[in-house]
Amino acid sequence: MAGFSPPKISIIVATLNSEHTIEECLQAIFDLDYPKEFLEVFVVDGCSKDATVELAEKYPVKVISVPLNAPAAYNYAMKIVSNDVLGFIDADAKVEKEWLNKLVTYLDNPKVAGVSGSIETWNTDNLWARSIGYDIKNRYNRLKTFVNRIATMNLLLKKSVIEEAGGFDENLPTQYDTDLGVRITSKGYRIAFNPSAKCSHFNRSTVHAYFIQQLHYGKNTVKLYLKHSGLIKGDEITDFGMNIQPLLILLVIAFFLLGLPGILRPLWYVSALILAFIFIYYVFSAAKLSIKFKDSAAMLMVVLYFVRAVAWLTGAAITGVRFLLSRKR
Repeated sequence: MAGFSPPKISIIVATLNSEHTIEECLQAIFDLDYPKEFLEVFVVDGCSKDATVELAEKYPVKVISVPLNAPAAYNYAMKIVSNDVLGFIDADAKVEKEWLNKLVTYLDNPKVAGVSGSIETWNTDNLWARSIGYDIKNRYNRLKTFVNRIATMNLLLKKSVIEEAGGFDENLPTQYDTDLGVRITSKGYRIAFNPSAKCSHFNRSTVHAYFIQQLHYGKNTVKLYLKHSGLIKGDEITDFGMNIQPLLILLVIAFFLLGLPGILRPLWYVSALILAFIFIYYVFSAAKLSIKFKDSAAMLMVVLYFVRAVAWLTGAAITGVRFLLSRKR
């Protein structure tokens, strides 16, 4: 862009027990093809129990250890950074050399609050991680030039706009980026998306780790949808088909339990029919990914789709029970 002057940027990396990825994450930041004197890097560590802090201190970064979740860590860091343009990069992600150069020019537009790049898979040698990556990439492929929200995994945002929108919601340990994006765009700002700016994410490499991750998403998605009910209908990243899957799993369980008395046993057929529909839908969706990305490993998504739906349902149930118990006190 003619006449564009590159801004100074404060990059914030929130970490917790990230010893396996933090070094490559930070090395990628310092390898960025961007004037080094225009960058400052903060690592906000949530009191890791591993070697994360020691490894981060090898780099010219300011390391801050505070017992905060990610949105609280971001709010904390915003009070001490020097610049108005903030770069958010997850501790388990690494950006390509040209990442900043491909994104930063969008911010010259006063109505553009932020801009993000696309997500690739870092640990492609693991089949589960590769499959998860195909699912994420497929969803991001649906994004247009401007979006209502996007993950803070690799994102530039103007601090002044974040503050105008009220900052990060610290009551949402996950889904806080979706919430902030909705609040920012509701004020008339836009968030840009440039798929050519690549970020590689270290995806969960076991079914158990993926379940735990999605369980946390499920707990906070309920809170998110109570705050922004319009999100229930879905968007490009999380469509209505994904949102309705936990409900379908709940119906499978409900009809099975209702059919336990002999007189209501035919309800088991309804339960089985819904389960069969879900299974066919999962196989069809995974097959499309396999064909699109030319990798049969994507068929593992049949398992992961089911795990995700069960995790979201379980997370929602936990949040619901906690809410009811709090009302009784």
